Order: sequence, then structure tokens, then C-alpha cells
Amino acid sequence: MFWKGRNLYIFVAFMLLAMFASSVLTLTIVGPFSFAEQGKSVSGGKAEQSGFTTQELKKLSTTYELIKTQYLHEVDKTKVIDGAIHGMLGSLNDPYTTYMDQKEAQQFNDMLNSTFQGIGAEVSLEDGRVKVVSPIKGSPAEKAGIRTNDIIMSVNGEKLDGLTLSEAVMKIRGTKGSQAKLQIMRAGAEPIEIVVVRDDIPIETVHSEMMDGQVGKIDVREFVQNTAKTFKEHLKALEDQGMKALVIDVRNDPGGMLNAVVDMLDPFVASGKTVVQVEDRNGQREKTVSKGSSKPYPIAVLINNGSASASEIMAGALKESAGATLVGEKTYGKGTVQVTYQHELGDGSNIKMTVMKWLTPNGNWVNEKGIEPDLTVDQPSYFKASPMSKKTTLKTDTLGDDVRNLQMMLEGLGYKPGRIDGYFSEATAQAVKSFQGQHGLPANGEVDVATANKIEEAITKEIRDPKNDLQLKAAVEAMKKAIK
Repeated sequence: MFWKGRNLYIFVAFMLLAMFASSVLTLTIVGPFSFAEQGKSVSGGKAEQSGFTTQELKKLSTTYELIKTQYLHEVDKTKVIDGAIHGMLGSLNDPYTTYMDQKEAQQFNDMLNSTFQGIGAEVSLEDGRVKVVSPIKGSPAEKAGIRTNDIIMSVNGEKLDGLTLSEAVMKIRGTKGSQAKLQIMRAGAEPIEIVVVRDDIPIETVHSEMMDGQVGKIDVREFVQNTAKTFKEHLKALEDQGMKALVIDVRNDPGGMLNAVVDMLDPFVASGKTVVQVEDRNGQREKTVSKGSSKPYPIAVLINNGSASASEIMAGALKESAGATLVGEKTYGKGTVQVTYQHELGDGSNIKMTVMKWLTPNGNWVNEKGIEPDLTVDQPSYFKASPMSKKTTLKTDTLGDDVRNLQMMLEGLGYKPGRIDGYFSEATAQAVKSFQGQHGLPANGEVDVATANKIEEAITKEIRDPKNDLQLKAAVEAMKKAIK
């Protein structure tokens, strides 16, 4: 049993709701929860048990009665009650506290042991907007160019404004092979349209290889049911090959099950050392300690702003309790814990509510701050180029974000577009002509849809080529130097 003193059932998870669509990343406790320790009850119909005064209950009842008897149109009682719950939870201004009706709750429960189809991106609802926490590695969303902090404004022409997170998720999810045309708002740029072809979300969560200098690399895409077991198998295989140092890559890993990451930390953190802490509303803290042992070789963890929740627990624990080196960019900053209440509601719906925060072994709360790397390494500029909107053909004297992104891509492909300033200059036209001539396209120096797609396809290939991954290179070099 995990957190024995709190009677929290062990099925503790950073729920990957993106596995059935795209949803908010939460560290969720599913199952029985002891309220007695908090001196509270969430059941019972009497006013004195509900926490409401008689006047407050009368106010709620009167509001419903007025809607039922006086409103212009007949109303669905269930929708009104669900709306009231959404309103109460919305007033908390917490993107991780949500209500799910019966259908949504069933999908949530089914997701725990199933594979779902969708775009593969974790999202939250912040200030009424659907915000991408992280695209899952290898997912359709990542391949299409979706990034952390992108705002999804509409799906296939349907605006997401005013929807609950669950309602927005239902718009985004879909069957394998279907298209989701997403209108994306990205900081510092005009809205763009990105087409994502929905697919099965990758279930292979661990990959490994031996790098130069006997430095092993394990890529963790998310923390799900079998990740810990698979991770240990890959770790043993690398050790059997004579691994002298290890790089663990959790970039763009949006999280997963807490018990998985704790299990994965045991081999690296000495027995009795803290791997994670939780703190309740009263400031009471409890620690989870390692039951494993430390390793004799140096470790680096690759992180970026798409590393969230369980990834941050791993990074924080390895840094503070195992002396690991963090390489890359600052992490996302998700440091709260949610509990899912279902049986208390009695009709199959559920409420997922923030009840605790988690902290690193040294007591640092990373929420909205993230974890800074020890070695900051930026990727090449073309890694951050956005897909072109393809609304118009780009040509000489064109201005705008599309041109700037085009120039970044051309430079990344080895062409010389001139200054990266968003102005389609003669140098940019010549670079386009060179690209077109080498890729069997009409060499007219103009960027139509066909040329734009070809350029994006080429730059995507470059981004996926490990030789261009400056963060990975830096981590491997750091480990080679650290090998004794």
C-alpha cells in the first residue's frame, strides 16, 4: 500500500487522458479515500452534514425551482444539476479540478486498462482556453507540430470557447484515420491551422540504445501500467552490455502513474532516501522513501518544457537524492495531486479534485515554476519553427510569420534564405528555388502548398535525426566526462 498512513488506495496515477483523446494531466488517486482523517464527510443529506446553512440550501433550492417553473423553456434537470457542479468547480480556478458526467466518467475508467485513439496530446483548461501541456512522444500531435503551451481554439471549424474540458476533449478525440483540423494560437504568432490525423496512441513507452562511449540511453514516453517493468528490462540489458553511464530522456513526457515512477526510481536512489513528498491543505507532509539501492555509474536526465508531473518527480528525485545531472530546458511545472470521487456521487459521474501538492525530496514545490536544468541547452532554431498556414502562396516581398518560419526551416536544411526576419527577400527566393530544384518541384521561387509540405517534411526528418539533437549530444558528452 502506498502512503500507508493516509489509507490511500495504491492505484495512484498521473492520468493520461490524452490516451482516449486529449485531456488534462493530473496526478490522480482512484479508489477509496479516508475522509475521517480530515474530519469531513462528503455524503449525507442533512443541512448540518452538508456544510451549508439552512439559508444557503434554501437559496440553491429556490434557484432551481425558479428555473424549473419560470424559465422560458423547459429544462433538463440533469443538465441543470451538472451545470451547477461545473460552476462550483469552475469557481476554484483550478485547471486540474473537473467534473465528468456518466459517459465521460466511464471513458475515464475504461482508459485505465485500454488503448484509445486520438491525437495524443495532454491538455488543460486555463482561463477558459484549451492549452496543450505536452504532445506525447511519437504521437500524431507531435508529428504534426503541436507544441507545449499551444492554445487549441477550434476543431474542424467548431470553436472550443465556453466548453468544459471534457466537452472540448470529445471534440478533439476521434477514430483512427480521421482528421482533426486544429486552429492553434501560439505566442508571438498569428493563428495557424494544423491538421492532425488521429491514430492509436503509442503504447510502447520505453526505448533504449547504447550511445557512444558506452553511455546508455533510455527514452521514457509516459508512465503507464507496464512502464516500470519494461524500464527495468531495458536497464538490465544496457548494464549487461557494459554500460558506464546512463541518460534518461523524459522530454515531452507528460507523466503517468505515480507508482510506476516510484518503482523506476528505486534502483537509483539509496534505500531510505526520499523520492517524493506530499502535503495536504493543513501543511502536513508525508514522504515516500526508496526501497532500492544506488547505482555506481553517473546519470543524466534530459528535460524540456513538455516534461510534466511524473517526469518532474523523476527529474527532481534523481537530482536531489541520486546526484543526477539535469540537461535541457526548464520543465512544465505541474505539482498538484488530484483524487477522483465517484461512488460518493452515486450515479456513475465523478469529480476529480486537487487535494494535495507534491514536492521534491528537498521540499521544493515545482508548480508553475518547473525544474531548472543543471546544464541549459537550446535546440537549433528550426526545432521551434511552426508549420506554415498555407493560406496563400509565399513570394518575393511577402511579410509575416509564415515567411519567418520558412526561413528558419530553409536555414536548418542547409540553404541560405538571408536574414531570418519575416521578409521574403530575393535571397529567400533563391533558397526556395534551390530547394525546389533538388526535390523535383517547379523551381519558381514561390512557396505554394506543395512546396510548403515538402519543406516541412524535410525539416521534420532533420528534427528527428539524433545527430541534430544538441541536448542529447550535451547529455552524452557530460556523461562521458563523468565516467570514472
